[in-house]
Order: sequence, then C-alpha cells, then structure tokens
Amino acid sequence: MAKASLLEVFENPDPGRDYEIEITCPEFTSVCPKTRQPDFGTVVIRYVPNKTCIELKSLKLYLQSYRNDGIFYEAATNRILDDMVRACRPRRMTITSRWTPRGGITTTVTCDYPAGVAGDKFKTSRRARNKR
Repeated sequence: MAKASLLEVFENPDPGRDYEIEITCPEFTSVCPKTRQPDFGTVVIRYVPNKTCIELKSLKLYLQSYRNDGIFYEAATNRILDDMVRACRPRRMTITSRWTPRGGITTTVTCDYPAGVAGDKFKTSRRARNKR
C-alpha cells in the first residue's frame, strides 16, 4: 500500500504570492486489482502552495510506493490528491492521471481540491473521463 508518511514538505519561500507548481511523473506504475497486470501512466500534479511545498525526493518515493498496489485508476488518483492535500494544505490542487491504452481505450482521471476549504476534513470534487 502507498505510504503517505513518505511525503515531506518545506516552507514556501513566498507564501504571500499565488503561484502554481506543476510536477509531472511520466513513469507512474501500479497494478490492476482485477487482472493483476501492471498499469502505466503519467501523473501531473498542479498546485498553488500555501505555507508549505512538497519536497520532490519524498514525492518520488511516495509515488513509487504504488508500484505493487492493486488499485483502480480512479482510486489511485483520488488517494494521491487526499494524501498530498493532507501533507501540504495547498490553496488549490489538481491531480491528473493519464493511463496508457489497454484494449484500445485510454483513461484520464482528474481530481480537484478547491480553495477555501479548511480543517482536517476536506472535500474533493471527482471527475473521471474515459476517452476512446
């Protein structure tokens, strides 16, 4: 199971300014829980930091911890969003996962964390789109 405890943060060097950080992981892997076959995708993380930013080496280790997880695309994308929001409490965050074709179908899953949600409990809007 992916380990959220691997995620580390550092102080935002300019917390008074809204700026966007985009991180791309083109080699994300997990395992289909139904077929046990490997799934390959690209995960794009876009966020506006608040007080802290995600440290990249810890993010790499966190994302690699999915390698042997049996998890559906939608669950993986939503879990990444939830874990990252808990770790750095951004102003806004969007996670997009784009999966390589399987049976001629590609899948893109996008999850958003809206600005202005405070506290330990947060809501995510979840959008999943299948493209053929």
